[in-house]
Amino acid sequence: MSDQPLTGPPRAAVIAAVVLVGLLAAGVVIASRFLPSDTAAPAPTTAATPKTGPVGLVPVDAPDSGSTHCAAVLKALPASLVSAGTTLSKLPLADPAPQGAVAWGDRIAPPVVLRCGLPKPAELTPTSALREVSGVKWLPIVGTGSSTWFVVDRPVHIALTLPEGVGTGPLQTVSEVVGATLPAQPVKP
Repeated sequence: MSDQPLTGPPRAAVIAAVVLVGLLAAGVVIASRFLPSDTAAPAPTTAATPKTGPVGLVPVDAPDSGSTHCAAVLKALPASLVSAGTTLSKLPLADPAPQGAVAWGDRIAPPVVLRCGLPKPAELTPTSALREVSGVKWLPIVGTGSSTWFVVDRPVHIALTLPEGVGTGPLQTVSEVVGATLPAQPVKP
């Protein structure tokens, strides 16, 4: 054996190396938690896929949908409605298309749907809170994701279904058409 002392890295360098390796390992673990891996599902996009084809509407009881009153309203309705600055064009309906129905939309969001000739809504009572828009009385029924407004002071009942987020433009336009097309009558709860 030799009398020479063993030589090696200084003790401080060994401690620094061990600390750096520990920090590097911790950094890899933390980064693996926050960075996407190659097998992760792609992040959803914010742009919605446009819908194609005609709008399918389920049939509903609309005994007066073929009336001259409904025919007059449908004829007077515009080809497009403005909703919160967006133009909603009239959309084709899938066959068999319900009589007395019209839909407008942008092919991305759910459409605005009008149905004419419906029976009196069951929610219409003597104490119902009605709203008047351009001289037309409406009964609003709020649902999940949409609201349906019923015209209750004209010879036929009309329902206008507005998806959540639609502005007041469609309601205003339809009120003006109904007010100019059909005579007012007392509300019969």
